[in-house]
Amino acid sequence: MTAAPRPCPICKKPRSEAHAPFCSTRCKDRDLARWFNDTYAVPGPPADPEDIDRTLD
Repeated sequence: MTAAPRPCPICKKPRSEAHAPFCSTRCKDRDLARWFNDTYAVPGPPADPEDIDRTLD
């Protein structure tokens, strides 16, 4: 038994193989804009820029 494919996480329409896991370029771009606008965030305390510099050295 196969599970039904998940819908697009943005608009809930059926997914497109060309744009998986989204249905279209528009939904892909809307998701990216949410990351850029801090709508989504990775949980945890803010990173200290000095710690990042030490990690990269």
